[in-house]
Amino acid sequence: MVAPVPPRPLDEAARRRHKRHNLLQSLLLLLALAGLLALCALLLLGPAASLWAAAGWGLAMLVAPRVEPGALLALLGARPLSRTAFPEGHALLGALAARAGIDPAPALFYLPSSKPNAFTLGREGAAAIAVTDGLLRLLDRRELAAVLAHELGHLRNHDLWVMNLADSLSRLTRVLGLAGLFLLLLGVPLLLGGEAGPSWLLGAALLALAPSASALLQLALSRTREFDADLEAVALTGDPAGLASALIKLERRQKGLWRFFAGGGGRDAPSLLRSHPATTERLARLRRLQADAPAATEPWPPLDLRGLPGRRAGSRPPLFRRPWG
Repeated sequence: MVAPVPPRPLDEAARRRHKRHNLLQSLLLLLALAGLLALCALLLLGPAASLWAAAGWGLAMLVAPRVEPGALLALLGARPLSRTAFPEGHALLGALAARAGIDPAPALFYLPSSKPNAFTLGREGAAAIAVTDGLLRLLDRRELAAVLAHELGHLRNHDLWVMNLADSLSRLTRVLGLAGLFLLLLGVPLLLGGEAGPSWLLGAALLALAPSASALLQLALSRTREFDADLEAVALTGDPAGLASALIKLERRQKGLWRFFAGGGGRDAPSLLRSHPATTERLARLRRLQADAPAATEPWPPLDLRGLPGRRAGSRPPLFRRPWG
């Protein structure tokens, strides 16, 4: 059985401090998303109707059907990765899941895409982690352990539920924002004709701008949850240097592809428009967690990938997935 990286001494006080900070940020961002939706409902529907809308949204969240992750992954072209095909991956995932207290361990799926990526679907007790062919061929055992621990960190922190909640708030805000945009277009000629007051037009403008504000808040929440998943990964492996090494490899691969398509130029997206924190910022936090970690280590042996199904010609990653998360 292949065990994850043996733990090293960590600065637990720094880790707890980061975690409290990230939790407070997440709560504030969720409250801001909910407050923005409430403001939109109040402006468009009035106090009584907005209360009924909030009650309906809460009921829908409680009774919403839960789709099994395997069914969703099948739609993306992923297939279950058996223990005989990839024993090292199953051993790493099983050992890390046991350390995290997640039972049963998530199912492991293989996506025949050359793009290095990993993502998690489902919920604790019924989850699946998908890894691409490109990811497995890029990382060694130590780095794969860090990436799997990061995905388990998302499960342990209930990030999938949190992001689904944020997504539902954002979607409803967009619906109300479209209504506000229609009212804004309707109100300009009415305002010019003296039939609509400036306050009415201001309310319509706020509704029209609300979807953009909601999207920025959702991206900020996603970045915060990524930091928390990094902290959980370090707690599970005890090896921030392993996660840092994986991040550096993934960053180099992604920047190499960008330079190829952009003709050697281009800048990174502004931080407000990123779903993930900048790699430099993530690396800085990892260094603060273990200041005495070795700056460089010999790479572990490559993974044994002879049992993988193989990459299909013309396969492509899912379009809606962002780079590894």
